[in-house]
Formats: sequence, C-alpha cells, structure tokens
Amino acid sequence: MLTSKMIKDYAISAGADEIAIGPVSRWENAPRRTDPRLIFPEAKSILVMACRIPRGVYRGIEEGTHWPNYAFYGYNRLNTVFIPQAMYDICCFIENHGYDAVPHYPGLPEIQPYDGAVQLREGSPSPNVTAQIRIAGAAAGLGWIGYSKNFLSKKFGPRVRLSMILTDAELEYDPVKKSNICDKCGACAVKCPGKAIPLPRANQLIKIKLDGNEIIWGDVHMGKCTLTHFGIDKTSNPFLHNALPGVKLNSEDQDGVSQEEAMRIAYTLTSGTFRTTREFPHAPIYPMGHNLLQNVGYMAFCGAKGCIRACMDHLEEKKSIENLFKNKRRTRKEWQKLPDPRSVPIRPEDQFYE
Repeated sequence: MLTSKMIKDYAISAGADEIAIGPVSRWENAPRRTDPRLIFPEAKSILVMACRIPRGVYRGIEEGTHWPNYAFYGYNRLNTVFIPQAMYDICCFIENHGYDAVPHYPGLPEIQPYDGAVQLREGSPSPNVTAQIRIAGAAAGLGWIGYSKNFLSKKFGPRVRLSMILTDAELEYDPVKKSNICDKCGACAVKCPGKAIPLPRANQLIKIKLDGNEIIWGDVHMGKCTLTHFGIDKTSNPFLHNALPGVKLNSEDQDGVSQEEAMRIAYTLTSGTFRTTREFPHAPIYPMGHNLLQNVGYMAFCGAKGCIRACMDHLEEKKSIENLFKNKRRTRKEWQKLPDPRSVPIRPEDQFYE
C-alpha cells in the first residue's frame, strides 16, 4: 500500500527539501484555466515539493561582481533541470506502486499559449490549463504566500522553488497552514528596485479563499516586476546603464506596462544585435544580458532584492525560519551609485587579452 510517508521519504531522498500533500478538493473554487483537476480529472491528491535556493547564489549580485549564479542555480536551471529530475524520480516511484503520476511544469498561467477558438472537449477551457504553483503550495499545506506574492516555507522562508505532481492515489493529507510567518513588515516593498510591490499601507491586496481560510497578498504590479527582474531597469542593472548610457529606463516609472509587454521588451532588447560603431563597438545591443541569455538560458538581474533578499533578512533576524546561518548574509553596504560609463576608463588589469 502506498502511503504519504513512503512518498515523502522517497521525495527527500530524490532531492526535494520539503513536501506536502493535499486533496484535489481544495481546488474547488479555482478559476478553470488554473484548475489542475482539468489536467487529470481522476486525480485524488496533489503533491507539492520545495527545493531550496542556496543563499550563496545572491553573493555576487550583492557585491556587484558576479551575476550568472542566481540566474542559473537560483532560477532557470533550478526550475528546468534540478527540480524536474527529482520530479521524474518521484513520478516513477508512484507509478511503481500502481498509480498514475502527472508532473506539472511550474509555468505562469498568464503567459501560457492560448487560443480561445480551440476547445478540444466540451465544457473544458482552451489550452493551456496551468495551475498557480504558489497557491498549490499553500493548498497542499507546504507553507504560506507572503505579502510579496512569493511562497514562504517554514524551513527556508522565500528561498524556495516549487513543483507539483498529481496522482490518483488517495493519501493522508497535510492541513492548510495558518499563522503566516509573513508579518507584512513591508521590507519587500521598500527594497524592490522597480517599486512593483505596493506598501502595506496602500491596502492594495489580492484575497482568495482556500479550504475555508482567507489568503491575502499584495497586488504586485507584474509589468514593473518583470521589467526589473529581467534587467530593463537602470537602478538595478548596471550593465544596461553601461550599454545604453543616454536612455532613461526605470521600471518604477512604467505604471502602464503589462507583464506581456515587459517580457517582449526584455527578450527583444536582450537578444537583439545591431551594427558596430566607434560609440558602440559591440554587436549585441546589451552585451551582458545577451551573454546570460546565450550561455545561461535566462537573465535575472535584480536578484530578487526585495521579494526574497529583504524578506530573507527579516525572517532570519526574527528567527522565524529553521534554516539559519552562523553569519549574517550581508556585512558591507550595498552598491548604489552607477557612474557614467563614458567617464570610467578601462584599466589594464581588467584586460584579459589584447
């Protein structure tokens, strides 16, 4: 007989750091395009796993010296390589016990391919149905949604990425957690470079009902968030400042930008090339972003300064989470001022080749 304990023990051995299991009934009032039951109607249980983001991936961004680690180990490859391997192993374990297991890629519902004219089954929404992975984590009893909309676990706080598996096995279920460790301190909003997170006093909130409990988080401006995350913001991305010194680009001022617009701008600018001139001797319009996109497969420049780093510092200081450290994360002042690149000479010691 397959039990929750057997799955949880195996999941930890396969690479998950935390796991919780909830019944599909907790999705009863979900919007249809985010309801995982429409992917696998026979499912009885939903498993949500958390894998930690190593605290060290933020070090280079904190020092202003190294950016690829967060994009690689804290975001893209963590979501697309490390976590899927664990999910695959867990699915195989469940199938070896005679039950179906459907892995669910943790994409964003709002940017999934959609064609309203395609309805392949009567009464069903058009593809693609994609669950909100953070709501899934809360519904499974793994943790909470914090004010910044990031997921918080008791063990790691905001330093987690999530994944989900649907199965037709009936299991023992974890309760939805109450007493959120997020105290709405507002550090995430203050530190967000693009000011995408509203201050708590603004009372701009999203509220949902989950298993009889009200879940609340700040109404994050996803257009500003996306611009800042992908580096189309000179306050948090010194490389864009260097590549386009005369252009004013600050996410904070982009009140009307949507998430889709932000992604189109970010990927077009980052992947684009143009003729070389004396003023701009490099073909990529934005060399560092182009380099990250080509070699890491993703670009993440703000380093989650507000939504993860500020939140992490606050929760560690309060000892609200379990994964604590012997030393404070940051002991030096943050880098702040971006000099005009045209006034900074290239030093001989920075030249690796002629």
